[in-house]
Amino acid sequence: MKRIVLFVLTNLAVVLVLGITARLLGVDRYLTAYGMNYTMLLVYAAVIGFGGAFISLLISKPMAKWTAGVRIIDGTEGADQAWIVATVRRFAEQAGIGMPEVGVFEGEPNAFATGAFKNSSLVAVSTGLLQGMTRDEVEAVIGHEVAHVANGDMVTMTLIQGVMNTFVVFLSRVVGWLVDSWLAKGENRSGPGIGYYVTTIVLDILLGFVAAIIVAWFSRQREFRADRGAAQLMGRKQPMINALARLGGMVPGELPKNLQTMGITSGVGKLFSTHPPIEERIAALQNAPQ
Repeated sequence: MKRIVLFVLTNLAVVLVLGITARLLGVDRYLTAYGMNYTMLLVYAAVIGFGGAFISLLISKPMAKWTAGVRIIDGTEGADQAWIVATVRRFAEQAGIGMPEVGVFEGEPNAFATGAFKNSSLVAVSTGLLQGMTRDEVEAVIGHEVAHVANGDMVTMTLIQGVMNTFVVFLSRVVGWLVDSWLAKGENRSGPGIGYYVTTIVLDILLGFVAAIIVAWFSRQREFRADRGAAQLMGRKQPMINALARLGGMVPGELPKNLQTMGITSGVGKLFSTHPPIEERIAALQNAPQ
């Protein structure tokens, strides 16, 4: 779960900072002083929404290294590390992307890919994954992560998150203005009142949950595609099926929020889960054309 945990937390933190900054600068007051300016509000919402998503994307790789404790390897550390690096290089060449940085982190079985650009990404696997799987299965998991990079999933999820952020910011402020106008009952005020601020805060939280459900749904669809991508890179489906089956009997390690979409998860709480249940992934892969 590492990629999404850190991505979402970072994204929310950036959006919060941008929102507070805009509020301190009086942007909210300007938008509502003489009636809601919907065009300016939409621009404001897009800047806040996409700004948070893209800033979190741009810092995703260094944040991942820091929060997951990733140790970058180049293959000179030993035979196992040389095999991991060679496998990533082979898949990257097949997928037509630049060679990602390769890392290992301590922990239970998991893996993730992250980075803002296809040709400057990071693929990392845990020690628990390397110790608990056969080489064919580890190779399939690496192929899955390289497929995420090749498919542009980091950018895709950033765009979706940005759209969701924009709608949350826009709708919460429109409703906040309507509630505040109703509470004012004709009072002559030069800016928003307490009703506006309370409503926007509550709706930011509630609509944020709805947005998270939508983002998680899109993430689950990308997982199915990455599974197929791993099978294509290996030229056969069975290793990925075997890896998924083995993961079904393991407890995946927890990842920071911004890493979850590109990591491995057990699918607890399906609406908010960034990964489909293992059984569904296996069935989808088995039914996929060769």
